[in-house]
Amino acid sequence: MTSVGDEYLFLSHARTALLIGSLAVSSCGRFTSYSSFPPQNHHASCTLLYKKPFVESFEETPLLVAVLTYMGYGILTIFGYLRDFLRDWKFEKCHLAREREEQKDFVPLYQDFENFYTRNLYMRIRDNWNRPICSVPGAKMDLVERVTPDYNWTFEHTGNVLKDVINMGSYNYLGFAENTGTCADAASECTVKYGVGVSSTRQEIGNLDKHEELEKLVAGFLGVESSMAFGMGFATNSMNIPALTGKGCLILSDELNHASLVLGARLSGSTIRVFKHNNMQSLEKLLRDAIVHGQPRTHRPWKKILILVEGIYSMEGSIVRLPEVIALKKKYEAYLYLDEAHSIGALGPRGRGVVDYFGLDPSDVDIMMGTFTKSFGAAGGYIGGKKELIDYLRLHSHSAIHATSMSPPITQQIITSMKCIMGEDGTTLGQERLCQLSENTTYFRRRLHEMGFIIYGNNDSPVVPLMLYMPAKIGAFGREMLKRNIGTVVVGFPATPIIESRARFCVSAAHTREMLDKALNAISEVGDLLQLKYSRKNRHGSEGTDCFSFLESHQD
Repeated sequence: MTSVGDEYLFLSHARTALLIGSLAVSSCGRFTSYSSFPPQNHHASCTLLYKKPFVESFEETPLLVAVLTYMGYGILTIFGYLRDFLRDWKFEKCHLAREREEQKDFVPLYQDFENFYTRNLYMRIRDNWNRPICSVPGAKMDLVERVTPDYNWTFEHTGNVLKDVINMGSYNYLGFAENTGTCADAASECTVKYGVGVSSTRQEIGNLDKHEELEKLVAGFLGVESSMAFGMGFATNSMNIPALTGKGCLILSDELNHASLVLGARLSGSTIRVFKHNNMQSLEKLLRDAIVHGQPRTHRPWKKILILVEGIYSMEGSIVRLPEVIALKKKYEAYLYLDEAHSIGALGPRGRGVVDYFGLDPSDVDIMMGTFTKSFGAAGGYIGGKKELIDYLRLHSHSAIHATSMSPPITQQIITSMKCIMGEDGTTLGQERLCQLSENTTYFRRRLHEMGFIIYGNNDSPVVPLMLYMPAKIGAFGREMLKRNIGTVVVGFPATPIIESRARFCVSAAHTREMLDKALNAISEVGDLLQLKYSRKNRHGSEGTDCFSFLESHQD
């Protein structure tokens, strides 16, 4: 397969279907414009990989906004050093963690810059995180009100509760995070029968019939030979990748992969090389170089090459170009590890993740990983694949050997919700939730685009990043939204690049149109207040830059 570019621009022309576009990289390091599936008149082999348009938007950061953002961080840094000077001379009270006097000659326990950033930048907006919740985090939730007497160093609860806050931050994609209904009833019955904890590992006395039932159900749901469940999603990646690769192996990792994938790759001892996000040219170059040159110094062939990608990238809202990744993996005889933490249950006509979304064969993915913490409203993770793979992991995975088994009521929650999605509960509730999530996602993204916000990601992704950029607007946006009874997640450096701070919304099937409209009205109001409507794209589709009208005119 000839590699196609990183992003494909829409070009409107009377006799042109879809022409390939080049990647536009801004001075701030971001790519821009819309992407679709590969064009019909170029790279025909790639065109056949996609059965429907693949549309993503990554509008570049406006130059003035980037300059002002850097200036904002610069001013905060200068004042931070000034405040540290005042703290050293006892003019300002020091709340921060410090080395004890008797350890002054030791190697510092805390990294200097991280500590500086925490006390002088993070503390200014710390009230936007770790808010205590006192209800089920469903479509709405109740928050415990708190105040700070010392500028976010400590918090005190007032005793008041903020009722019915619209939850736009939880990964409750299908609305199964609830305390009523069939899932809650089944989990309660399971608790009465089995208790809450197992107090043992799977290899000892912690292997319940419920675990066996869950793993058979997951294998059938994914369309693979076998699967294995783990009690923690993060550990599913970090503890299983080291069991699959080691010294003499090569891992090719997307630059925006989750921390659990990064940690697992590092713990494996394998050589790690990073390719640009969703850039098939970058991935193919690394694969080609790996085959041609082999291992460093010795130039022996790599024992195995493992590609690590995610289904939906939780900070970007983008969907992996899986058809192209699979084509490259087959061409260069590499292995593919797919993390479907955010895509399983949230994508595809049957809710079976990104493989289902693209209509691909599950057997083309060597290791299918996912979590139960999002769409299933539970906890833990799974790995699916061939029976030989799962049998190997049962004996060699640290998480399988040493970790305590999954809690029985959590196991039952997953079984009940998964059967609901599959329609095995005798109802159409699962399919209705899948359709509702798709409708809510399309509506929410379209409205934000029309309002003039810069939003990232794929049109079908329920993860919706809205760009804030400037550090002062991170805290202001979170506080202003809470004043309007909307709970949001704001994200800044180091979780994102320093000039790409954002608010991240997660759309749920449990959200009604009324809830979404209320949230959108609040977002628009706060956007006007903080001047966040940075987009310079055409909002009404009168020109060729509107991908929605363009797609409709080229459906056949």
